[in-house]
Amino acid sequence: MKELGNANKQQIGRWANNRVENSHLPFQRRERAMLRFRQMKTLQKFASVHANVHNHFSLERHLTDRQICRKRRSAALAEWQVLAS
Repeated sequence: MKELGNANKQQIGRWANNRVENSHLPFQRRERAMLRFRQMKTLQKFASVHANVHNHFSLERHLTDRQICRKRRSAALAEWQVLAS
């Protein structure tokens, strides 16, 4: 029988499982945050409000330069202050 090469061999080692474990991190973070709420109703209320606020202030800083981001952030904050008052 021929040997299939390194691609099909199982990796054995101390950190061989890191890729799998790291792919679960966003789910674990979300679950940990959800455990803080005692009732599903309060979690749903918080999530709906948080989504609106996050979308309002999420300016995708990594896609724009500093001046444009500052203008957008100040405009969002001014709009938020009008809505909150």
